Amino acid sequence: MTWRKSSFSAGQGDCVELAWPANRVAMRDSKNPAGPVLLLGERARAALIAALKA
Repeated sequence: MTWRKSSFSAGQGDCVELAWPANRVAMRDSKNPAGPVLLLGERARAALIAALKA
């Protein structure tokens, strides 16, 4: 998987990284790349983003 992080993130590595495997969105903590990965379908991802923006 190719992981990406926002160009707005600070250089300390304290951000969320995203990858897009097979119609899903994978999220992980950039400070712990070997740690757990949250795998979301499109609807769950959209709901999470909407909740974070609210």
